[in-house]
Amino acid sequence: MKKEVFRFKEFEVKHSQSAMKIGTDAVLLGAWASVDEKVNSILDVGAGTGILALQLAQRSYAETIDAVEIDPDAFEECVSNFENSPWGDRLFCYHASFTEFYTEMDETYDLIISNPPFFAEQPKFDIQNTSREKARFQEHLSFEDLLLGVSIMLSANGCFSVILPFSEQEKFISVASDYQLYPSSILHVRGQPTSPIKRTLLNFRRNKTDSISKEELTIEHSRHEYTQEYMDLVKDFYLKM
Repeated sequence: MKKEVFRFKEFEVKHSQSAMKIGTDAVLLGAWASVDEKVNSILDVGAGTGILALQLAQRSYAETIDAVEIDPDAFEECVSNFENSPWGDRLFCYHASFTEFYTEMDETYDLIISNPPFFAEQPKFDIQNTSREKARFQEHLSFEDLLLGVSIMLSANGCFSVILPFSEQEKFISVASDYQLYPSSILHVRGQPTSPIKRTLLNFRRNKTDSISKEELTIEHSRHEYTQEYMDLVKDFYLKM
């Protein structure tokens, strides 16, 4: 059984109620997303425990860091994690779907970040399916809905950061272009040197560029022997790095 509280260097995250537990994907994205001194407002879409918003609170001086989460249990846990963090005065979570949020709110954000559901097609749910699997099902937040909302809420010079299965990269980039959002940097992630690429992290902006930054990251040399590049990326968060 996984521990109910995950401790990082500057904050801790309760994740017993949320369907999506703390994992490598979120920490990678929160450490990699493009943040500079001009970022004054941040939105975490599908916040879950609030891990991404908490990482970005640690990394930035943004005055506004909002999150939106539809699941009531995850929302409750996210609020608790925000309140117990050192940055509670800058963090706020809304209990709503992203569609409701971007329809009703007039705000724009300098950085929007999301670790979205992964299933492109409806899985066959049965009694064995867990809430985690359902949280990854795109019926609740399709790529189209996500990107439409981002196109509405992203500031003119803002950045949208997302992590996806590598197999979804081209489809996502294609849908994003329909909303005039274009990749500016891409990071491909593989578990070990001989493993296939598993994840892709992307930064999108409104301005199309011919010089997309493309990099690759390997997490481990072998089991629990982490590469220097991976440790350098996440060392500000994990206790043992």
